[in-house]
Amino acid sequence: MTADPVADGTADPAADPAADRTAELLAFLRRRLTGDYEVDEFGYDAELTDKVLLDLLRPLYRHWFRVETAELKHIPDEGGALVVANHAGTLPVDALMMQVALHDEAGRALRLLGADLVYQLPVLGHLSRKTGHTLACPEDADRLLRKGELVGVFPEGFKGVGKPFSERYKLQRFGRGGFVASAIRAGVPIVPTAIVGSEEIYPKIGDLPSLARLLGLPYLPITPFFPLLGPLGLVPLPSKWMIEFGEPIRTDEYEPGAADDPMLVFNLTDHVREVIQQLLDQLRLRRGHAFPPFL
Repeated sequence: MTADPVADGTADPAADPAADRTAELLAFLRRRLTGDYEVDEFGYDAELTDKVLLDLLRPLYRHWFRVETAELKHIPDEGGALVVANHAGTLPVDALMMQVALHDEAGRALRLLGADLVYQLPVLGHLSRKTGHTLACPEDADRLLRKGELVGVFPEGFKGVGKPFSERYKLQRFGRGGFVASAIRAGVPIVPTAIVGSEEIYPKIGDLPSLARLLGLPYLPITPFFPLLGPLGLVPLPSKWMIEFGEPIRTDEYEPGAADDPMLVFNLTDHVREVIQQLLDQLRLRRGHAFPPFL
């Protein structure tokens, strides 16, 4: 006869994982209802991000996109750094996948810099600040970097995320190099980063510019499945993703005042762009086919 470890007192009933998860959830809800949680000066709520947002994103990260990361050794264990990546995919899912990657695999919270449009939308703007994002402006970038935060930026902006499928993995212009100036002022490294996989999730084959202007959007895409299939067309295709972090580019060899030198900033911006393009080309070859054989 097999003994019952709970009945005979040899096991602790409190060790039940399901009971532990329930207790943790109740404690979390209690803290939310009583206001017993902290946000920083930017509105970042670390607990909400870890317990809710990242938990919702992990199935996409691990099972749908099957994300693989490379060269995480280039992410500093502590202190400020600027992670600069390519941007694509019609919707900015790549920013969220990079946030999961750095949290789960490098143990660092990523503070993303977002476009003005994000913070003009009531619900999305509030949620973005709660999850660590802030406005892509020099003042916010400088403050975060000087605090020792890991900051993420996508210099292509809407030009990158909204480009047609025919231009996939071709970097767009990087703007005026404001991100480089912020890194120089803070004396932090720039980590060039390549993301492969995001280009295939919503292949953009057309646009509705008149309707986009009417809605105040930078573009309104047409994909093989949207708007043809309605809401079903918003389900991203299960492309294979890879994210590689390149060797950091140091900026601490410059004086902070060098951030005001337009030629230096331009040259360094162009160098970062070239490094990312090279990483993209190499990573795309290593990944091979974007989709599983059965698709």
